[in-house]
Amino acid sequence: MTTQQAGRAPTICAVLITRDEERNLPECLAALAWCDDVIVLDHASRDSTVELARSLGAHVHESVDWPGFGAQKNRAVALARCDWILSIDADERVSEALAREIRHAISSPGNLVAFSMPRLSSYCGQFMRHGGWYPDRVVRLFRRDKARFSDDVVHESLQVTGAVGRLREDLVHISYRSLEDVLEKMNRYSSAGASKAAEAGRRGSLSGALGHSLWAFLRTYVLRRGFLDGKLGFVLACSIAHETWYRWLKLWHLGKSAQGR
Repeated sequence: MTTQQAGRAPTICAVLITRDEERNLPECLAALAWCDDVIVLDHASRDSTVELARSLGAHVHESVDWPGFGAQKNRAVALARCDWILSIDADERVSEALAREIRHAISSPGNLVAFSMPRLSSYCGQFMRHGGWYPDRVVRLFRRDKARFSDDVVHESLQVTGAVGRLREDLVHISYRSLEDVLEKMNRYSSAGASKAAEAGRRGSLSGALGHSLWAFLRTYVLRRGFLDGKLGFVLACSIAHETWYRWLKLWHLGKSAQGR
């Protein structure tokens, strides 16, 4: 029986996984006040994330271990009891317009069990509309029993059983506040990407690292017209090339280390 047949409006729960997100949580949670429930699953935060989330009205749970992004998000979804799930990150913001569109979509979804939405991301204070960064559609809204995240340690994807609709309003992503953020995430993502590639049996090389990084720059800056975002469009293309370089370089080094055992 559908929620409409049962004579009640569908419920929606926002779900977040966190670690050390005290800087992002206030704005993120304030923009989720319209949801029926908000669940935060935290892992080993060293700042005031847990206390802050509770003070802002979220239902907070804590996990001792870290199974990877995909598995952790599935844990968080399993804690929800609403009909629909909105899975977002602490550095993302739901505008009033997007909230209205989401409410309207789940009130009469028809045969749709999930919805994608365009994501507008910022880079060092500027919203980027080129270079492959926009519209960057992501599926984040789904019926609780019709989707699950892949078990990937990083760059997880949502696996949906059923038809997926499309929303128009942007999900705002405050992704890189400064160059320090860029460097920190570059190191973390390149390490995770290299480990994932090594587990899949891939091997790296110096020539491969150079070729892939050059291609990443050209694809971002030229083919995807990153130059239209001005000076920061160039900086973004360079940072993507550098992350690619280090990911393949780390993969090469992982292979050398394995051979030396």
